[in-house]
Amino acid sequence: MSGAGQRVVVVGGGIIGAMCAYYLVRAGRNVTVVEQSGWGSGCSHGNCGFICPSHVLPLPAPGAVRQALISMWRPNSPFRVKPRLSPSLWKWLWNFARRCNRKDMLEAARGRHALLDSSMQLYRQLLADEAVSCEWQARGMLFVYLSEQECAAFQTTAELLRERFGVAATHYDGAALVELEPALKPGLGGGWHFPADTHLNPAVLMSEMRRVLEAHGVEIEENCSVRELVRERDRVRSLVTSSGELAGDAFVIATGALTPLLDRQLGCRIPIQPGKGYSLTMPRPARCPAIPLIFEQHRVAVTPLENGYRLGSTMEFAGYDTSLNEKRLALLTAAARHYLYEPFCETVLERWYGWRPMTYDGLPFIGPVPGLANVFLAAGHNMLGLSMGPATGKLVAELVGGQQPHIAPAPFQVERIL
Repeated sequence: MSGAGQRVVVVGGGIIGAMCAYYLVRAGRNVTVVEQSGWGSGCSHGNCGFICPSHVLPLPAPGAVRQALISMWRPNSPFRVKPRLSPSLWKWLWNFARRCNRKDMLEAARGRHALLDSSMQLYRQLLADEAVSCEWQARGMLFVYLSEQECAAFQTTAELLRERFGVAATHYDGAALVELEPALKPGLGGGWHFPADTHLNPAVLMSEMRRVLEAHGVEIEENCSVRELVRERDRVRSLVTSSGELAGDAFVIATGALTPLLDRQLGCRIPIQPGKGYSLTMPRPARCPAIPLIFEQHRVAVTPLENGYRLGSTMEFAGYDTSLNEKRLALLTAAARHYLYEPFCETVLERWYGWRPMTYDGLPFIGPVPGLANVFLAAGHNMLGLSMGPATGKLVAELVGGQQPHIAPAPFQVERIL
């Protein structure tokens, strides 16, 4: 499909759908985005807002299974699997375990690095070209450790990131750490600062992306759910939605963790599991961190926003559970107490959860859906949808238009699961 002016329908109004729509319309396509709820209301809303090229390595890595099993037996564990009969979940966990080796880890890391590196460059271009104001702050990211032993153990990973991928980090011992970030308590084990990382306000970015897309003529239909893909042989002719039938020349499925709900329509099983994450958003404390923080031993993140303060993370495999688990939220504040003078404020502005689209190899699915010549998938970005969004959108636009991809698409092809 190479002709400009053709109609492309993007299913999904999160950050991935927004970026696909942007690069498609810039390539001359007529674009419509359909979103089953509100624009940017899913996992793109209450996340921690990190743009982090430091996160090259995937979750499936040597030792990850052992750490997860040990962690699951602790009542305050950041990782939880809700016990239930779910063949798709247990198959996903089995495939995850199979990839917890160095060879598969590095193979996935190469694909992730390409997306992360390209996205950082594209973000800067997007912010300049479209005058996007999203509280972008280039202060790096600080990994903080309670114990000196755990901090020292990260050196092997830091060297791997620098030597293999050119991702640099600076080590700080406990005393130097509190000089760098005075909001931290004294007596911590140390930390690693990744200066190339940045952060922004994801809700503000999504609002700005809507402004940009509509200025370019993109149509956005909210509260519009997809009920059927109308097929003609190896192509989809239209979507049957809750708002009527919508025809198109090409279709992009950017539905994140909800993608497996379309398996029957797509004709293949997409192994994405919803990894439930949580966040608390509050006013800024008097002693607010200036640098985004990740408390590695507790898997909790801290985001200083211009007019707010967010604690987030944990990972819960509970299916499409819509409840707000108070115990999981309490883990965020309990962890922050170990590290910060003022870990949280009494006034909570928002208590939130979102389903991260987790793949067992740590790579997203970007490319044509097998058996459907004009349907493209852009889903499964794990915890890095915000960080990988622009490169994903540009790659999708190139694949739809039959152009030379700016990064190699092979690591992300859907066929790798068949």
